[in-house]
Amino acid sequence: MENYQSQFINDSFLRACFLKPVESTPVWLMRQAGRYLPEYNKTRAKAGSFLQLAKNPGFCSEVTLQPLDRYPLDAAILFSDILTIPDAMGLGLSFEQGEGPRFSNPLQSEKSILDLQEADMDQLKYVFDAVSLIRKDLMQNGKQRVPLIGFSGSPWTLACYMVDGGGSKEFLQTKTLLFKRPDLLQRILDINIASVTKYLELQVEAGAQALMLFDTWGGMLANGDYQKFSLEPMKEIIKRLKQNTHINQNVPILLFTKGGGVWIDDLADSNANVLGLDWTVSIGNIKNQILAKKSQVALQGNLDPMVLMGSHNIIQQKAAGILKDLSTTAPYSSELSPLDGHIFNLGHGISQFTPPENVTCLIDTIKTESKKLRLAKI
Repeated sequence: MENYQSQFINDSFLRACFLKPVESTPVWLMRQAGRYLPEYNKTRAKAGSFLQLAKNPGFCSEVTLQPLDRYPLDAAILFSDILTIPDAMGLGLSFEQGEGPRFSNPLQSEKSILDLQEADMDQLKYVFDAVSLIRKDLMQNGKQRVPLIGFSGSPWTLACYMVDGGGSKEFLQTKTLLFKRPDLLQRILDINIASVTKYLELQVEAGAQALMLFDTWGGMLANGDYQKFSLEPMKEIIKRLKQNTHINQNVPILLFTKGGGVWIDDLADSNANVLGLDWTVSIGNIKNQILAKKSQVALQGNLDPMVLMGSHNIIQQKAAGILKDLSTTAPYSSELSPLDGHIFNLGHGISQFTPPENVTCLIDTIKTESKKLRLAKI
């Protein structure tokens, strides 16, 4: 890990990723730039549509920085969408009002799957341009305010949308393909592995300082199928990325499978630097499992996003509870607090109906309580 303190005003997120001590637990939120913020809604209206917003580097930078201007967050995350890759494969992405993403050319025939090619990175130049512009806009008095996270959807999650043509409760077409023609599904996954790897490498070249794989739909798979069709492709991406010495030493990789807590031992062997957790597990128990395996992997999570719809008292109780749960575990090493190696986040994306003042309450609680618990252990 480089000496980041000379580059950043606040490097606590990267320090936590690499299991270094921090004064207070760093926090960022999945979908922190989004519809719960009035300033985001104004920019989106100015852009004209979600896709016009996502494909305009200037607007992307503007909305990426909006939550940082409002809250003392410890990381920025590129404003984009997980479906940029299949869009660049010619599947025809659109967003229908109230219906979410749709593909006009889903992979619903053998021919369409056999004809599928890796994503055209030239069509994704707007993403890399946005990364470079955000990095520039994060500079303040010669230093960067916080690190910038780049991301991609996982091969399995992308495949779900690519085959079914949009969101679904059960992804019937994709799971039918899995059980009828696993060879065709594997072809999609192999193409996604190559595309995601290149996409993330180019984000790092453009300026991303951490990378996250979002495996939104891995948790819908059965044991065994998860390892083969979701985790193995992500492990292959991580392996390929870490063949780049700069990424291996300086760019942490975060892996998040929603519903993946049951497979924590397998996830700990993924070679990711950080494992994201949803709210269905005890983060303290998960850390104890990690320590029992002698794995050196940081954890991220894991507040239920719906807690932010509650009273400030409940938000404070639930956030403090996660920190207290971790404070009872052993530290990763003798130089660390039991709270080190943890990034506070939600167990999934923030709801568009969240009152912005409730996020203020959450972040204040995390900063205050994590400092207090660290001092109590000294």
